[in-house]
Amino acid sequence: MKKLILIISSLMIAFLSFSQSQSEMNGDAEKNLEKADKELNEVYAKILKEYKEDTAFIKNLKISQRLWIQFRDAEMNMKYPQREDGYYGSVQPMCWSMYKEDLTQQRIKVLKIWFEGIEEGDVCAGSVKRKE
Repeated sequence: MKKLILIISSLMIAFLSFSQSQSEMNGDAEKNLEKADKELNEVYAKILKEYKEDTAFIKNLKISQRLWIQFRDAEMNMKYPQREDGYYGSVQPMCWSMYKEDLTQQRIKVLKIWFEGIEEGDVCAGSVKRKE
């Protein structure tokens, strides 16, 4: 029994020594969002380069991306409507960054299809290149 108490105490001390303040968690979430945003920009640039000859596609990609940004911003405003300071508490910056990162990761996944390609035989491929 003493060993169990000692083990539990040790684990609690270890856990508490690695805890973060809310400010640190907010900062980490913001860094993760910045990383996702950078990846999105890299994916977008790679698609622009790979499809540069397909002007109709590029025109529509740019329109799609502008509309997606508007959609993303509207989603953020829907989830976190403008309220008085402190309404959502100190956790709000972390939650905001995490939700925006999630939306960004979803967009990255969608766009990556255009440079990763799809399997031969997908009759609904549209403008997506086939895997080599």
